[in-house]
Amino acid sequence: MALNRKLSLNSGAEIPVVGLGTWLSKPDEVRKAVKHALETGYRHLDCAYVYCNEDEVGQGIRESGVAREEIFITSKLWNTHHRKEYVKAGVKASLKALGLNYLDLYLIHWPVSFVNPGKPEETPVVPNMDYLIPKKGDVVQLEEVDPLETWQAMEELVEEGYVKAIGLSNFNIEKTQYILEHCKIKPAMNQIELHPALQQPELVSFLHKNNIQVTAYSPLGNNVYGEKRVVDDPIIVDIAKKLDKSPAQVCIAFAAQRGLIVIPKSVTPSRIVENFQDFELSKEDFDAIATLGSRNIRYNDPGVKDWNCTIF
Repeated sequence: MALNRKLSLNSGAEIPVVGLGTWLSKPDEVRKAVKHALETGYRHLDCAYVYCNEDEVGQGIRESGVAREEIFITSKLWNTHHRKEYVKAGVKASLKALGLNYLDLYLIHWPVSFVNPGKPEETPVVPNMDYLIPKKGDVVQLEEVDPLETWQAMEELVEEGYVKAIGLSNFNIEKTQYILEHCKIKPAMNQIELHPALQQPELVSFLHKNNIQVTAYSPLGNNVYGEKRVVDDPIIVDIAKKLDKSPAQVCIAFAAQRGLIVIPKSVTPSRIVENFQDFELSKEDFDAIATLGSRNIRYNDPGVKDWNCTIF
């Protein structure tokens, strides 16, 4: 059975520990996945403008019949919207696609800024890749934007009622500290890559000490680069067999036991149900999984692999 655990944000809101990730979910698949997840009992959806599927997430929400106020919904500001005049256009596009009046949480997706190829009022509701990753030739068009400029515009979104809470994603200690030293509204969340082979204990500890919750994305080691996933590691597989659980369930339980929010992605109905049935690991099994942390494998670093910039 699902434990239905929740954690409190520094804004006072509660966020369900297990949510449905929607990254890499194909057209129509995500609508069905969201509908099925909500019917299964999920009450936390993790979305983003760059996923190009927020309109279908919205369809799934409406088809589920679950009331809006019962669902915790996160979205993310894309790299082309970091200048203050683009921030509100970014959230409005996500809200329109999702069919919502507000978001529970809105994150700066990456600490990297791209040149925006259009005017704020021309922001597409569902973007294409030319808009999301502007290039000259094969070179991504980066620009320097002070993260505080973006953050102050994010704070205005809270004040104006577009979002209930704001946070970060893929920010390291130094970049998070910079926001903390100058912010009016503290980040409620930092969403980072976390799985048994990338545990980032220093960053997680720093965030928790500063009353910032942590969401683990790619908790199974999913990636777009064809690398072997940690969910397929023999240690995970053996523990799963012993417990009569799936390897994915073991990775999800490991994240939840570290005090993290975790957002596994699936479009397969049986796995959506399975992933929601979280449980507690024994100390012996937890410690065995924790030994994988020495591998320190980061699967998702588009700065190095795609954007020609340093993120981490």
